[in-house]
Amino acid sequence: MTTDQQPADSQPADDLRPSGPFRLGDRVQLTGPKGRMHTVTLRENGELHTHHGVLKHENIVGQPDGSVVTNSGGHEYLALRPLLRDFVMSMPRGAAIVYPKDAAQILAQADIFPGATVVEAGVGSGALSLWLLRAIGPAGRLVSFERREEFAQVAEANVETFFGEYPTTWSVVVGDLVAELPTVLAPASVDRVVLDMLAPWECLDVVADALTPGGVVICYVATATQLSRVAEYLRGTGLYTEPEASETMVRGWHVEGLAVRPDHRMVAHTGFLITARRLAPGAVPPDVRKRALKKPSYADDDVEAWTPGAVGDRQITDKNLRKRVREAQRAVDGARIASRAATEDADDAAGEQAGSGGVVD
Repeated sequence: MTTDQQPADSQPADDLRPSGPFRLGDRVQLTGPKGRMHTVTLRENGELHTHHGVLKHENIVGQPDGSVVTNSGGHEYLALRPLLRDFVMSMPRGAAIVYPKDAAQILAQADIFPGATVVEAGVGSGALSLWLLRAIGPAGRLVSFERREEFAQVAEANVETFFGEYPTTWSVVVGDLVAELPTVLAPASVDRVVLDMLAPWECLDVVADALTPGGVVICYVATATQLSRVAEYLRGTGLYTEPEASETMVRGWHVEGLAVRPDHRMVAHTGFLITARRLAPGAVPPDVRKRALKKPSYADDDVEAWTPGAVGDRQITDKNLRKRVREAQRAVDGARIASRAATEDADDAAGEQAGSGGVVD
């Protein structure tokens, strides 16, 4: 159900965080022997099979979040609802995701705030969309652009799975950002733009038209050549402030008694972030005049090396993508079951309270 809908006045997605006992349709993260994790969707007659034994889903249903359950082999599993960072790392993927460490920096560096109007391109598998939807809150609006219908389907299913229903603050447009953005949003009406694509420089002119003066554009790119091309293009437009670039690396630590040391493994380079702000019409910062006197530090041959074909675009096969769509759809079907069960539980509780005159023992 790919849509170009406007946000409605119904309950926003950020109030839909599940709580209470586990229900059929809930997504549950199970941590078993040796810290091995399994993420399952609770189903009627469902079972988790491992070489340690069988864990029936019915043994989890009705248990509170954070419970310990035992499988047929006597092995214990800790059952928790996944945090958002856990969910995005285990959800079905049509395209590579933005890692939580980078998503956190995007929210901070782009200053995503409650009530903001945000544009995102491309949507990929919906990982960054989830973080953005939480940040903009019930009064915000997120418009996500995606060229491929299949990627949009996976993203929509993942987002609905996590929130329990399709967020009213979100719309997905299947098409090219350059062609579609002017038809969807008025000029100077967008607060923030997040570009996660192979060649973001192709979109920076139309993004400048959509951004309000002072608005932020942030680009997520994988290679140093892409980073350089984006920076030079931003400078060349004369429409943005001097770009700022960074990367984020996270190193965990092992802490057990006096055995305190860095982990042997770490999440190092995943991508670069480059940020700039929209200038007011006609504004020319002083440093731009100085830089205009200098010769550019690149030539036409260098520009050719920055083209999408030269940079390389990792493609997912159609067969694999269809599999990801099916996985995402199964997950969202489970989320819908859980959402209906939660609604029925709330209705039953309200009916019992009304029947007792509003007095609860």
